[in-house]
Amino acid sequence: MNRALEMEVFVAVVDAGSFVRAGDALAMSKAAVSRHVDALERRLGVRLLQRTTRRLSLTEEGNGFYHHCKEILAAIEAAEAEATSRVLEPSGTVRINAPVSFAVRYMGPVWREVLHRYPKIEVDLTLTDRVVDLIDEGVDLAVRIGELADSSLVSRRFATTNVVLAASPGYLARHGTPQTPVDLLRHQIIAYRNWTGPGRDEWTFTPRDGSDPVRLRLKCRVFSNSGDPCRQIALADGGIVLQPDFLIGDDLREGRLQPLLLDYAFPELGMYAVYPSRKQLPQKVRAVVNLLSELFEHVPWTRVSDLPAFADMERKAGKRA
Repeated sequence: MNRALEMEVFVAVVDAGSFVRAGDALAMSKAAVSRHVDALERRLGVRLLQRTTRRLSLTEEGNGFYHHCKEILAAIEAAEAEATSRVLEPSGTVRINAPVSFAVRYMGPVWREVLHRYPKIEVDLTLTDRVVDLIDEGVDLAVRIGELADSSLVSRRFATTNVVLAASPGYLARHGTPQTPVDLLRHQIIAYRNWTGPGRDEWTFTPRDGSDPVRLRLKCRVFSNSGDPCRQIALADGGIVLQPDFLIGDDLREGRLQPLLLDYAFPELGMYAVYPSRKQLPQKVRAVVNLLSELFEHVPWTRVSDLPAFADMERKAGKRA
């Protein structure tokens, strides 16, 4: 029994969408792929895949197991890379794509360490909040924040960030402080255009008391494809923003922005290193991925959870539960 191989085959089937294509990717026959998946399901005692003549789909158990397998395989890959890094010196150009606001603020130490530790590596960096096609655009590695839509890519989470609703004290003094999500319909909303989800102007508010989520389609006064203008407008008393704490956490700590609707929880977003394939991953790419995990083990921004107002709200929510 080779658990890692079973996981690798299962992930390949899900990513490829068929046993035949997974076999092609792994240089296995369709029968061998099917045997590994069948053996895995028998060992776990659950069905992971729903099979029809036309398509494959994940069961609820299979979906959770798939994401765990991706993380485990990424960890195995990282361990192997660390073991061989002393033998194979990373070299060559690494073409990297990263979101503008995050890269400008926090990735300088990453580039510094890459250049310091790996003198044979060159960095070709492109900053954009657009989701680029890694294959078509020749990108070796992308940093992405939020939900990952393309499961065919390999990802490794290196940090998380929390989203928070906020406005400046000056704006709230003039327009009032919203007490419920519906109150936002009367306010000026400054929105980030690239949020993934059902709609860029549809926001979901999840009560901390466990009651049903509230979904609102808000009329947004400003859309921007970058979080920085959203933050700047909010700091200039221009409206209410929903932004990650890596961007506005320090503003909240210093009182330049005030958190809103603390009775509602907003999502935690994963921050990922994404690359096209696990197979024969170049050492130069492994080196950058490993550095991201190392340098962001302790994030350099103010966490929402570290703010007293949020800590008090979490304690109250725990008591109610």
